[in-house]
Amino acid sequence: MEHSGPWAPVRRGWAANPPMVATVVVAGVFILIALVGLVVDPRVITGQPAWAKPTRFAFSFGLFGVTLIWLTTFVRGHDRLVRVMGWTVVACVAVEGAGGTWATAEGTTSHFNFSTVVSGTRIVFMLIASLVLLAIGLVTVFLLLRGRVEPPALAWALRLGMVVTTLSMVAVYLMVQSTPAQEAAADRGHGMPYVGAHTVGPPDGGPGMPVTNFSTVGGDWRVPHFFGVHSLQALALLGLLLTLGPRMLGPRHRTALVWIAGVFCLALTGILTWQTHRGQPVTSPDASTVTALTALAVATAVATAAVFLHARTGRGAVRDAGT
Repeated sequence: MEHSGPWAPVRRGWAANPPMVATVVVAGVFILIALVGLVVDPRVITGQPAWAKPTRFAFSFGLFGVTLIWLTTFVRGHDRLVRVMGWTVVACVAVEGAGGTWATAEGTTSHFNFSTVVSGTRIVFMLIASLVLLAIGLVTVFLLLRGRVEPPALAWALRLGMVVTTLSMVAVYLMVQSTPAQEAAADRGHGMPYVGAHTVGPPDGGPGMPVTNFSTVGGDWRVPHFFGVHSLQALALLGLLLTLGPRMLGPRHRTALVWIAGVFCLALTGILTWQTHRGQPVTSPDASTVTALTALAVATAVATAAVFLHARTGRGAVRDAGT
């Protein structure tokens, strides 16, 4: 009887994986606060509604945290370490959510902001939380590579997804470097209250895409970071779907498709990083970027078609042998 009623799924989830449920709850609280802020608070920060960024970050970190904890369920033989990593993820998601919410309530930005002692301390804690999540991801990759996860297609989807996500953190490193304009201001004796920026070229706060606010007038480090981080969810979903079919694909074919998708995600993240580095908006690719994207799409399509053709040919050969 204790597992019946509207809260039964929550109780069952808590019994199975408390950190995962806690992450959903923590992220959900910050998402709810941010959504209320979007409705009642008309302020604008860096050219967008004040609570838009906390909403995106709470959702993104919540999703990443849940995915990371889910990945650890495939680790065998390290129960205590997995438990510690799970609760650490919860703490990091809470720090990120609280930092963004606190800064927005003050009417200022959370990232790159060293204008006051409070702002500087806040962003340092948020950066530490991000680095800890990255470290947990690396440990998870190591444990998944050492352990045996079945089926192989899902195993490689999880491993490659985490590798692409980890490498996408290069964009974060580049994002937090001081810009030429900030360094020039510091040389003139104005100090450096802000270190780093999302945008390459124009200052932050210019025209941006709906919802994501990715810059439409300059490069934006959030673009490769976004695609790299969420490759983890995309590859995990692909791995799960491939375990269900189609039946014509054998285990090696499914694993090959996962590898093709993993290389695609990694290459796409690299191309977007290159595009951003040149100060080019994702919405306005030049001929070089279009050529690189086209070559990637064609290579991916050809490789995928080759896998399906090999699977079909092999299936036909088996039927012929049977007759």
